[in-house]
Amino acid sequence: MILSPVDIALPRGVSDFLPEAAAKIDSIESRLLRVFELWGFRRIITPRLEYEDVLATGMGDELKGRTYRFDDRQSGRLLALPPDITPQIARIAATRMAALPLPHRISYSGRVLRQTEIQAGRSREIFQTGVELIGLNSPEADAEMIVMAIEAMQVLGLDDFTIDLGQVEFCHGVFQASGLSDEPLRQLREAVSRKDSSAVASLLNEHPVSADSAREISALPRLFGGRDLLKTTQDFVTNPRSLAALENLRQVLEILDIHGVADFVSIDLGETRGLDYHSGITFEGFVTGFGEPVCCGGRYDNLTARYGFDAPATGFTFNLLNLLQTVERRPELQRCATTDFLLFNTGSDRKNVLQVARKLRSQGFTTARDIIRRDFAQSLEYAKKMNIRCMLVIGDDQESYLAVRSSDGCTIPIKIDMIVQPDLMNYIEESQGEN
Repeated sequence: MILSPVDIALPRGVSDFLPEAAAKIDSIESRLLRVFELWGFRRIITPRLEYEDVLATGMGDELKGRTYRFDDRQSGRLLALPPDITPQIARIAATRMAALPLPHRISYSGRVLRQTEIQAGRSREIFQTGVELIGLNSPEADAEMIVMAIEAMQVLGLDDFTIDLGQVEFCHGVFQASGLSDEPLRQLREAVSRKDSSAVASLLNEHPVSADSAREISALPRLFGGRDLLKTTQDFVTNPRSLAALENLRQVLEILDIHGVADFVSIDLGETRGLDYHSGITFEGFVTGFGEPVCCGGRYDNLTARYGFDAPATGFTFNLLNLLQTVERRPELQRCATTDFLLFNTGSDRKNVLQVARKLRSQGFTTARDIIRRDFAQSLEYAKKMNIRCMLVIGDDQESYLAVRSSDGCTIPIKIDMIVQPDLMNYIEESQGEN
């Protein structure tokens, strides 16, 4: 039976990634993991399936509502596909790694699935690459996360990005001091998250609070900007919890100054993301011209305790597909998505061409042999369509070969001793050649 295009379509919200895109994702992932490794983080691999009740222990209500679940015929228990890797790390740290000394510096990379309302460009499948630092509760640990995120983006060649820094304890303090609860508090938090000052004012008219509290709440949608925001906010905030959060932010910024990265940071004291999950510093990374965050993270001191292991923790994760959209045009990623050489054999036997292929690979050049018998023009067209940078023509002549650039068809003679030179491709790309 031959399937129609409708029959073989993918579910909405997931995608195939062909070799070029897959190579770029792999390159981004490896660069991020290398940054994490240089900071002393060691990778672990989490399972793609968990028992639903175990996984749910480490998730808030939002993630629970976005989890794919199904029955396990072997155990009779409910299984789940993790919608986020951090709860899995918390479980592993609390159980498998409980006997090891703290802190744990853990890195990971994997894919998760989330139930979502299908919108334009919205994916159910999320590629996550991140770190968790478990066992340290200090401004320096929080700063370490931010600096690593900045370094990772710089390694990818980004310079037009901002880290938006928040402190959920500040918002907790403001809302707690108001005395509001239940539905009025939920509506107020939602209005603050939208930066909707008029909605905040309307809700305060419906649910009056003290003058000090009204002043603090009314300011929340406007409390974003540079570090001078801390001083101006400190002048009118009165509740102790929010004041302590401001002091924590100040200490983190001092450490970021030492690292020399404070200029990449902005502050948003009205950020309500993660109020039910995070317990201190939070941050999101934004690239200019791209509306979604490429990374997000923060402190979550209460998560491992849900698995019986009470330890402070902080971490962050990159969304690789979002990151890919911001860097996929960079030259180094374009190169990683190509093959260096296609070997076109015009000789009477295959021995010479196979020896050349082995030498090229020993120098780190990606090399494929055009085993199919076809003419020169057809092979060159194949090289162009398959994103192969150069076709190398190998004949019976043991002294020289002919390199043909796929981009423009220029031909460059190559002496045999040049095959083992690491700058061979640079020579081919920079040579004038002949058309």
